[in-house]
Amino acid sequence: MVDAQTITDNERWAGVYKLLDRHSLIHPEFEPQEEIKEFIQTCKILVIGAGGLGCEILKNLALSGFCDIHVIDMDTIDVSNLNRQFLFRRADVGKPKAVTAAAFINKRVQGVTVTPHYCKIQDKDEDFYSEFALVICGLDSIEARRWMNATLVGMRDEDNPDSLKPLIDGGTEGFKGQARVILPGITSCYECSMDMLSKPTGFPLCTIANTPRLPEHCIEWAHILEWPNVHGERKMDTDDPKDIQWLYETALARARQYNIQGVTYSLTQGVVKNIIPAIAATNAIIAASCCNEALKIATTCAKNLNNYMMYSGNDSVYTYTFEHQRKDDCPVCSTSATKLDFKGDKTLEELMDYLKEKPDVQLKKPSFAVGGKPLYMQAPKQLEEAMRPNLQKPLSELFSSGDELTITDSTLPFSLQVIVTFI
Repeated sequence: MVDAQTITDNERWAGVYKLLDRHSLIHPEFEPQEEIKEFIQTCKILVIGAGGLGCEILKNLALSGFCDIHVIDMDTIDVSNLNRQFLFRRADVGKPKAVTAAAFINKRVQGVTVTPHYCKIQDKDEDFYSEFALVICGLDSIEARRWMNATLVGMRDEDNPDSLKPLIDGGTEGFKGQARVILPGITSCYECSMDMLSKPTGFPLCTIANTPRLPEHCIEWAHILEWPNVHGERKMDTDDPKDIQWLYETALARARQYNIQGVTYSLTQGVVKNIIPAIAATNAIIAASCCNEALKIATTCAKNLNNYMMYSGNDSVYTYTFEHQRKDDCPVCSTSATKLDFKGDKTLEELMDYLKEKPDVQLKKPSFAVGGKPLYMQAPKQLEEAMRPNLQKPLSELFSSGDELTITDSTLPFSLQVIVTFI
């Protein structure tokens, strides 16, 4: 594939001015070109994710006039990425996505500096995130988006306006997508909309163990049953390529044993990380919406009205924009505890299973405490074994109706406060 010629700075800005004028984003009291150019040039943006959505976002930002862009991604390029992640070439397979994407944009578009960060978002502290004027998420992991959302909400200080970091979140799932603007502590946050997400697919343990029929069954078998047998207490790191490779090879061996086709490395990643599938056209539409919102925020020429845009391209092209409301008991952006009515004669294990299935919570391996006293802890192993009998006890024996439980989970960057009332 032959790349087109380098885009000059003058060509880029000519396109930016046409875009701003078309959407009436040039404020009448400003000298259009110089004032707008200064606003955009000094806006430091962080893009999280350099995959299908991230490549589109980086390209759009660069061609929209932004000059100081950072990108963070801990993944490397796989050959399966090349059909839609157009900043990469076959020679780039195995290289870090963030580094490769940054180098492509820096070479192609004059006047733009993209700084890569090849690491996890959790490796950076609040000082790092406070450097940016706004953050755009192009992630395919729900867990990572929850972590980023909670981090930016936690950074907000009402006495310090600069601590407010707008978050533009884009997500796609097949032919469906959404783009939204989150002003931490002001608008609804990502956690407020957890109940709108598709329920994670689960499989009966007996099917996984005894009668697998799908490639996903084999992957879950390797993940849930075989990993602890082989690796003991060592927790699997779903972001470690070596761990994913082990899962893939183990699942593939089991699939061959049962004559099941379809186990691939990318499917293994998708099953264990709950990765949302992506389609190139949907990525392009959602990325365009995200970058349009970034342009409006950077030029300070747009008021925050509706904050959530939904797109569906299944049967036709349909969009709907509305104002998503904050949840009064959101565990991230609210100070109120979540209230839950539950039968007191149910066991702690039944409460755990209920919370795992609850769409707006989506716990995986929760630990419970009440009044600072632990009821059940997932780790370390000795403590888990000592407290395991509590799982079979009725809730009424463990705490009183109206008590506030503190629930922690490895998938959550925050603790969940739940007031349980017995019914």
